[in-house]
Amino acid sequence: MSNSEDPVGNHLSAEEDAVKVEVVRPRRAPKNPATGSRRNNGHNNPSSSRTQPAPVTPVVEEEEELELKYGANHVIKLFLPVSLCMLVVVATISSVTYYTTRDGYLVYTPFHEDSPDTGTKVWNAVANSLILMGVIVVMTVVLILLYKNKCYKFIHGWLIVSSMMLLFIFAYLYLKEVLQAYNLPLDYITFAIIMWNFGVVGMISIHWQGPLRLQQAYLIFVAALMALVFIKYLPEWTTWVVLGVISIWDLIAVLTPKGPLRILVETAQERNEQIFPALIYSSTVMYAVVNTSVDDTPDRPRNQPQPASHSPEETGATVPSPSSPPSDDAAVGFTPSWREDSNSRAERRREQVNTAGTSRSYGTVNQTNAPQEQEDDDDRGVKLGLGDFIFYSVLVGKASSYGDWNTTLACFVAILIGLCLTLLLLAIFKKALPALPISITFGLVFYFATREIISPFTDRLNSQQVFI
Repeated sequence: MSNSEDPVGNHLSAEEDAVKVEVVRPRRAPKNPATGSRRNNGHNNPSSSRTQPAPVTPVVEEEEELELKYGANHVIKLFLPVSLCMLVVVATISSVTYYTTRDGYLVYTPFHEDSPDTGTKVWNAVANSLILMGVIVVMTVVLILLYKNKCYKFIHGWLIVSSMMLLFIFAYLYLKEVLQAYNLPLDYITFAIIMWNFGVVGMISIHWQGPLRLQQAYLIFVAALMALVFIKYLPEWTTWVVLGVISIWDLIAVLTPKGPLRILVETAQERNEQIFPALIYSSTVMYAVVNTSVDDTPDRPRNQPQPASHSPEETGATVPSPSSPPSDDAAVGFTPSWREDSNSRAERRREQVNTAGTSRSYGTVNQTNAPQEQEDDDDRGVKLGLGDFIFYSVLVGKASSYGDWNTTLACFVAILIGLCLTLLLLAIFKKALPALPISITFGLVFYFATREIISPFTDRLNSQQVFI
């Protein structure tokens, strides 16, 4: 790869390296209109309200239980994609020699660590890391300024170009090397058709709309591709220094009051907008697909069914009109209780349709045009920046490039432990937190401890035929 190629400035520097979750708080008891105080479950005596604590209502208990289950469900959903991304990188490093062969460098790493002197390698690695971090900081600040000034078209164009490079150029190189490594024949016409369909479907899924699983799969693959690019083109010592420096930058960018990533998250919350799906992996849908239309005749009775051209949710609960002849509904499973419930469900859905507006909207990130239930589902999802996926995979993939499976497994477990602790802190503080520092710190400690202490110790035990 020549120095003119620039995958990092186009894609990675704009990654949102933070975890974000919003938890719905339990509802407080309504005020008493007569006294202005909170209701006391029917006790009007002020003395009794001071001496007897109000029991927790079943609604509050149910909401707290739902909050815990919902959060735990999405926390577990993060472990699978992170593990898949790291496994893809490890499997590629182990089977495709192209990504472990040093035949070029990035333009951001002018010092190639060719000297055998250790001191020279150290300052070369530090200098390369500072240059790369400078590029990441500048590009992140540019992204924040564009987002603050609502230059959405420019940002979308930036992300679309970088995604096209990854899904067409780098995916082409990846598939070609995999075919060569496994000695699989494939003609160029079929190869071109596969790459065209793969890239186009990926662009549609990431930047417009598509099945959630498909979008998540493409984001994982994009992160794995970027990790492989770093492993191949970053010098050896520079890779480890970059992992430490990027963790420190993640702390500054997310936790400081003027941190760029914190400003990005707060601005998105103030505008009630979702951060661009090309930057964030979400455990829930990143956009709301709304296919609704409101009837032009407002005098339609409440219990009259809507036409079949309305949203699929409405057509699932049609209600017979008052003028239609009665039918034997019980014989086909439609009991009177079901008809009463269907009336209430239809009314709730009509209210959602009315709030959604009269226009048909597909793949929008403007949550004001989506049903409130969809907004709640989006807000309660856990979101992890693609940069976190990339650097997790860089650490594990670099460890696996040395052929020591003990070290690779130790780094893999360390990153998952760090992610678990990060999510635990997230549940405690309930605000955006950096996802890199704890996991990368654990990974680096486990890597050097396993490589320098545990692996030599186990090798010595094996050589002496000592079994513990």
